[in-house]
Amino acid sequence: MAGERAGERSAGERATADRAATDRAAQRMNDPLLGRFLLGLAEGMNAAAESVDQIRSDMTRVARAYGRDDIDFVVLPTVILVETGSGEAGRVAIRSVNASFRFDQIAALYRLLGEAKEAAVDPADGIDRLNEIGRMRPKRGWFVRTFGHAVLTAGLALLLTPTWEGALVAFVLGALIGVAKLVPSPTLQLVFPVFAAFVCGVAVFLLAPHFPLGDPLRLLIAPLATFLPGGVLTTAVMELAAGQMIAGASRLVMGMVQLGLLAFGILAAGTVVGVADSSYAPLASAESLPWWVGWLALLLFAIGNYLHFSAPGSTFAWVLLALVVAYLGQLVGTALLGATVSGFIGALAMTPVVLWIASLPKGAPAQLTFLPAYWLLVPGAAGLVALTEAVGASEGFDDFALALVSIMSIALGVLIGTALYRAVHHGAEELAAFHIEKPIAAVAGGAGSVWSRLRAGLGAGFRSRFGSGLRRRG
Repeated sequence: MAGERAGERSAGERATADRAATDRAAQRMNDPLLGRFLLGLAEGMNAAAESVDQIRSDMTRVARAYGRDDIDFVVLPTVILVETGSGEAGRVAIRSVNASFRFDQIAALYRLLGEAKEAAVDPADGIDRLNEIGRMRPKRGWFVRTFGHAVLTAGLALLLTPTWEGALVAFVLGALIGVAKLVPSPTLQLVFPVFAAFVCGVAVFLLAPHFPLGDPLRLLIAPLATFLPGGVLTTAVMELAAGQMIAGASRLVMGMVQLGLLAFGILAAGTVVGVADSSYAPLASAESLPWWVGWLALLLFAIGNYLHFSAPGSTFAWVLLALVVAYLGQLVGTALLGATVSGFIGALAMTPVVLWIASLPKGAPAQLTFLPAYWLLVPGAAGLVALTEAVGASEGFDDFALALVSIMSIALGVLIGTALYRAVHHGAEELAAFHIEKPIAAVAGGAGSVWSRLRAGLGAGFRSRFGSGLRRRG
């Protein structure tokens, strides 16, 4: 008897614990903070330059992890809407996005996102952590970040126009721009790319006749690398291919406008210096450097990104691996398909590696490795050179068309690489079903209740006609 009572008590305690866990889960599911937490996560991913279709996919997965299937998302490059609940009881929260994260903030955000996908963080604590990410100060001082920007530009200059003189000029210009970028002024950030392009253009056009700098226009790409919308243009084409027309078209227009502003600054510098139209045509390098210079430039480019964007120390090796794969793919693509569509092979080879790194327990978020690879493949650089040649010279429009083909090829390589990775690791995913829920009032009294009313009426008539006789007979 004592054993039976002890068993009954243990069973009762387990039932009580299960009910308490169920109540806590239900409270967490109905927590109004969950919608705000999801909105903040989506805003952070947008600040990390993630594509809108990927943001919506990740947010839907997080909502389902918290047991909520009635949350829907509308994600645009500058606006995010989250609807919690369904039918007439649904609520919509909206948030405008105007932020940009450094690499250390992106790493912290994606760590929080990984925990949210497992519902391992309380929404209130998640909101506090999001605010901490937004207030994060750079781990490295202004001198180190400025030096990193200079190293980044020198490495990219050696890749674009391999001359030691050009790399030295790019290093100095990169240091000047790196210092100027530290000024926290939103107003200056709007006009600073044009001003930077003008100053760099004046310096390069004045030095080019006296020093063997190689192609002046390609040398100008190096100090302006962090202003180039290569990632924006590639993401725009990916979003258009994914059916996100509003987001893709708006990003595409923004990227083209940014290219136009940079080209305007370069052309204004050429006008002040007195550059002839023929000087905007592409030039061959004055000398041929050893083969190992390209790999040295790749290492410098990775170090510059690591220092300038305050990336976590554990991500440097992963960023370097992604850059090496993209660089090798681009070399193979140049040998097989030509320089115009070489970015397709580079992006196709790099994308599965980036996604594989992001899936590792101690890997790096995809954005930390994608963005440097985007700049290495240089779709924005090709577009800026072609646009400047198109306006400054009379035979540049063909080059501009080739630049658009280059951008499309890189985006296509990213799309195919992503599809192949998902097919191997996750299997085929079905398209979302088309379904529209009816309001509660319409379901209760609409056309769907005709048969129930007819059945109720027939039952009442049957009872009134035969019910009294059955009762008397009984």
